[in-house]
Amino acid sequence: MIKRSQSLILVSLLLVINVVCQPLPQNSNAGNSSRPLNMLVLGDSILWGQGLKPEHKSWYQVKAWLERTTGRKVVERIEAHSGTVIELASTDDRLSASNPEVNVALPTIHDQIDNALKSYPDASQVDLVLLSGCGNDVGVQKLLNASGTAEINNLTGEKCGAPMERLLRRITTSFPSAVVIVSGYYPFFSERSRNDFILKGLTKRFLKTVPGAPKINSKEILVRLTSNSKDWYDASNKTLAEVAQKISGELGGDRKRVMFARIDFPVEYSFAANQTRLWGFDRSPFRMMALLISFGRILLPANDEVRGQRSVSCKEVFKQESNETAEQRKERHNRRLLCRYASLGHPNKKGAVLYAEAIINSLPTALSLPNPLK
Repeated sequence: MIKRSQSLILVSLLLVINVVCQPLPQNSNAGNSSRPLNMLVLGDSILWGQGLKPEHKSWYQVKAWLERTTGRKVVERIEAHSGTVIELASTDDRLSASNPEVNVALPTIHDQIDNALKSYPDASQVDLVLLSGCGNDVGVQKLLNASGTAEINNLTGEKCGAPMERLLRRITTSFPSAVVIVSGYYPFFSERSRNDFILKGLTKRFLKTVPGAPKINSKEILVRLTSNSKDWYDASNKTLAEVAQKISGELGGDRKRVMFARIDFPVEYSFAANQTRLWGFDRSPFRMMALLISFGRILLPANDEVRGQRSVSCKEVFKQESNETAEQRKERHNRRLLCRYASLGHPNKKGAVLYAEAIINSLPTALSLPNPLK
């Protein structure tokens, strides 16, 4: 009897050892592996986190949530930067910058993929790719100056449709185990935007005046900006969601590898609204007093967290060139000014939380994780 019992115990132990030592299936629950999770961030200023300190950026919040949820270290690689385009054909800008806060086109998102591939010994070890893109390919000025819904739909379809499809096919092929979360955009202006003299001055820089066209007042301008912003929000959400679904369907398999994260953005969150989730101007009493005393010669600074560092980089990138013409000098000054104010209209700290929450709500399904805590 003793020998028989010992034999049964031995057999049981062998069965347990066999089960424990079985290798985990590929892409199993993210909490079942001891290696770090690899997260790659590609795209434009949205996921770079324009104007934000690192700990306030949406990708950082996603990283922190993953580490808390899975108990695993997350190793991030950030290739995203301000001003990037999907494809070089979308721009004639050939400048690049060492500071991702500087809004220049290069490297493109395809270049970002090339850079990332060089850094990973095994690209199949990338678990998650966060992506934002196509906004710069369309162009903010083109959107705000568009004649109406039809033009915005055409612009969005042209720049956020087929180019994004090609980009997602390349990402999913280059990083064959990764889940890709494509983030949406938001409306810049709404009827809740504060239409004061500061906003009027800003819109003059964005809106083109057509020779011979009747002048429109500030109220009409805000109506136009609001309408175009809403059309962009609707068109970009629709196009990016359809592209993500299409590419995920092409890949097949048991799980969705490409997902779209829509950003819910009430009118109260728009630029210069009372509950704005976007960077604006520093309207402190001191700054406003200086503006009034100088009759507008002293400009209000942006109210983001890294404007000082960005301003230094802007001067370095857009420095005076030898033998530049008057037209080139004017263009350089304009670009340097736009660089200084590159954070305007980008998600602030609360806006970054919106993006982080939208991405996190997609992760449990994407990575087989527990539902996020509300």
